This record gives sequence, C-alpha cells and structure tokens, in this order.
Amino acid sequence: MAPMIDKQNAKNNASLPLIPLQPLLESSPATADIANGLLSAFQTEGFLYLTDFQSVIPPEMIEKVFTQSAGFFALPLKTKNVLEWSGPRANRGYSSLGQEKNSLASTKEGVGIEREEIGDDLKESFEIGREKEEGCPNLWPVNGWDEAFIFRSTMQDFFMRCKEIHKLLMRGVALAMGLNEAFFDGFVRTGDNTLRLLHYPEVAPGGFAGGKRVRAGAHSDYGSITLLFQDSRGGLQVEHPSGGWLNVAPIEGTIVVNAGDLLTRWTNDLIRSTKHQVVEPPSPRPDGGHPARYSIAYFCNPDFDRNIEVLPGTWEGEKGGKKYTSVNSGDYLVQRLSATY
Repeated sequence: MAPMIDKQNAKNNASLPLIPLQPLLESSPATADIANGLLSAFQTEGFLYLTDFQSVIPPEMIEKVFTQSAGFFALPLKTKNVLEWSGPRANRGYSSLGQEKNSLASTKEGVGIEREEIGDDLKESFEIGREKEEGCPNLWPVNGWDEAFIFRSTMQDFFMRCKEIHKLLMRGVALAMGLNEAFFDGFVRTGDNTLRLLHYPEVAPGGFAGGKRVRAGAHSDYGSITLLFQDSRGGLQVEHPSGGWLNVAPIEGTIVVNAGDLLTRWTNDLIRSTKHQVVEPPSPRPDGGHPARYSIAYFCNPDFDRNIEVLPGTWEGEKGGKKYTSVNSGDYLVQRLSATY
C-alpha cells in the first residue's frame, strides 16, 4: 500500500542550511568554507536553500518566468495539447493533468499500483531542453498566443543562467570532495538539463481526499541536482533523515536545491538523494479549498553521452568498495522517465 500523508508528522518547517552562491563565483578565502557547507548539506539533509545568486539570475527575471509560465498554462487545452510531451528520450513538451505520476517505483507496474491507490498527481507541466539537440527540438508555442515569442526568449535565457548555477554548484562539490575544482566541468559542458514549468491547479474543498490525494507523489529526483523556484503557496515536503515529513516553506530570495539519484550513485552514497512530495498546503482558504500553485524546476544532469562511475575517494579500502556499477547518464534518465509517464 502507498503511504498516507501524516499531517501530524509534517507540521514543522524544515530547518535547511542557507548556502550563498556568490563565494563560488569568486576566488576568496570564503570559497572553501562555502563548498564544505554545500557538501555537508547534501550529505545530511540532501536539501538546502541557495541565496546570494542574484548576479546570475536577478529577481525580475524570476518574476518574468513565473508570469510567462502562468500565461502558458492559461492557454486553452487544445492549444497546449499541440505541444504534447515528446517521449522520454527528448523529454520536451506539454504534459496534461494525470499524464505523469511521480513515484518511488521504478517500473510502470509499480507506478500503476500507486495511481490506483492514490490517484493521479494534481499537476500539469511543460518541459524545455537545451536548444539544437539533434532529433530533439523544443516544442515552442507558435500560434494562438501573442506572448509566444517573449515566452521562448525568456525561457532560453533563464535555461542558460540556471546552467551556470549548475556548473558552479558542481565545482563546489568537487572542491569539498578534494577533487580538482574543474573535475565536473567536462560532465556539464553540453547542458543536457530540463527546465520544467509546473502548474498545480486550484483544488476545491475536500479535493485532497483527507490527505490521500497529492499534487506530486513522493519521489526522488533522477539527475545530479535540482534547482527549484517556488511561489508563496507552500506544500513541498522533504523526508527527514530520521523519518517523517517536513515542510519546505517558501523563502523569498532563495532557490531550493536538492541532490538527485545520479549524484548519489556518483558519490557512492556519500550524498543523499532525499524523498520529497507536494501535498496539501498548510493554509487553506476559509472555504477549505486551495488556490493554484506554480513552481519552476531546473533538473540538472550529467551530459547524456557521459558514463557515471563511482568517484575516487568514495569507495577504496575501508570505505567498502563500489556500491554502484557504471551507468550512462542519458540511458538512466530515459529508464526513469519511461516508468512515470
């Protein structure tokens, strides 16, 4: 049976570390300390709040991305369906309500059981990948929307700025692990990442079925790290290392960052890929319903042509050996996505 949401066990806000990005942009005495704090947060909670990133992504750009995202999701369903999700290899386009089910299961059969027990996730999304990937074009809206050109240019710019943050965070991880600071540069050069726009529609009173229905089911992310930009609605929860769920309250001027499964494999379990979910927000309207929620996720992955081997320094001698075999980044992502759609 899939677990019920335990509201009593999820009433407290997570006390996640706040890690500033700016020192990773500079060669300063603080850089090593920040890198160590970054690695420590990934090792313990698996989640953190990133601050001091505005020189890379200014606040007005984030506001513009949210505005453009809301405009896209407000389009008629028939207009969005023209851009239907293109499959796990390309991973681009629009996914309607019920098309994807976030899950800890790794097979279609396992995900199907959760669909029957809990119901579909209460969300729709739009996926954007890097431009000019052969055979995998982005599915941009072109007709029936006056903002289509602005939408495209905004998302392309935002994608590249998030890519820069990905590179900086991986440099911080390398530095803290005693590797060459540029160790991961060759794994993130192409930028096989996914920008996901998310819309969780308004939920009427009783729509969460007493805590059983969720906006996004419990899961861990698949790649190396994820950058998450939240609106003010709330509902994101992370699993505490000792059990139970904690609310990740939206904090203005922060990005929620979490480690993914490939980074866990890469570091031989040194880094935690933490389960998380999006459930009923803590503060309903007076009538018991909830307004729509929007978020922006940027899923960072090693480039799809790279093989991921357990890193040196994480398995030798008394560390017990390698827990994971080599895996191709692109193939791994396709396998995980194929189970959830």
